Amino acid sequence: MDQTEMPSTTQVEVVVIGAGLAGTAAATVLARAGRSVALVDSHRVFPPEFRAEKLGPPHVAMLEPLGLADTALGAATAIDSIDIYRFGRLVARHRGREYGYGYSDVVNALRGAMPAAVDFMVGRVAGIEAGPGLQTVTLADGRAIAARLVVVATGLGDAIRRMVGIARVDTRKAHSLSLGFDLDRPAYAYPFESLAYYGTGYDRVAYLTLFPIRDTMRANLFVYREANDPWTRAFRQNPAETLGALMPNLGGICGGLGVAGRVQVRPIDLTLSQGHRRDGVVLVGDAFCTTCPAPGVGVKRVLTDVDLLCNVHIPRWLATPGMDASKIGAFYDDPRKVESDAQAIRQSEFSRSMAIDPGLVWVARRARNTLVRKGAALVRQAGASLARAEAPPMTGSSARM
Repeated sequence: MDQTEMPSTTQVEVVVIGAGLAGTAAATVLARAGRSVALVDSHRVFPPEFRAEKLGPPHVAMLEPLGLADTALGAATAIDSIDIYRFGRLVARHRGREYGYGYSDVVNALRGAMPAAVDFMVGRVAGIEAGPGLQTVTLADGRAIAARLVVVATGLGDAIRRMVGIARVDTRKAHSLSLGFDLDRPAYAYPFESLAYYGTGYDRVAYLTLFPIRDTMRANLFVYREANDPWTRAFRQNPAETLGALMPNLGGICGGLGVAGRVQVRPIDLTLSQGHRRDGVVLVGDAFCTTCPAPGVGVKRVLTDVDLLCNVHIPRWLATPGMDASKIGAFYDDPRKVESDAQAIRQSEFSRSMAIDPGLVWVARRARNTLVRKGAALVRQAGASLARAEAPPMTGSSARM
């Protein structure tokens, strides 16, 4: 090959592999801080993928200081009220701003808003040479990237992790299932803006949430079942019928229950990394550990990782020579990261145990929660009845207004 045809080598301080939420956010934050960054992904446009689909106030509070809120929320749909159902009855209507979004929509919006300084390289990683000094990432087409640090943000993918000798260990296989699907009428046709319908504690259901993404009424259902469960197969084949049997009052609440298109099913395993303390390589977000989306802490955990890594640790690492494992270990040992991961794991396990654990302690907790919630509902109903009884009757012109 003529020297002029030799693939080029890109020189940067940091190369980020994986341009999902974690990777794109990390590349953006680093580039805005003046760091030279290459971002590598096999897709120029992020393909549709069923992942997290709701953002609440805690997520927005983390996106804002990262400078990502305007872009991310601009690709989402604002929600200002959510009706809460327990045991098939409306128990509360919460007011507050949340957002429904398609994961790929937000990721692509963030990609489009990245600083021009980010060298976005589309390609497949074929090899990584990592050490305490300089790292080299080689793409399948021969292009090479030389960097002081490799950030692995490949989510659930294992190819890059295996390439650098990092294992993924299941702490609970088949922990839960997330099911995503669209209802068959426009979002405005339903008698609520959004809805959360909780399981009874005996039906293997965490909860169902219905919320708008643009004009579509989207459904996310979180259950503690396996992908090959006969119930799961039945849900795929006849989602409206199976959902109606699971939640008999839901059809009446919705004014009819129909499902459009296919049901997306995502099995959830709880995992941790093993052998991740490596020279020159750091894992961020789901590449480091995975938790259950039902408690709603996954995006917060990912953004915590991005914040700590890009605003605290990488600036310190780049300020001194070398990039050995002992230096990188400071990120994994950061108290905020340790607590963020531990909290997400605890909440994942707690939600599952409250729904299906047969132990006497959990049975007692479910019974207690049932009594407390039913008692609270009766108190609210009694209060509402008393208020109506004490209200003065409307007469004359006021009755016609």
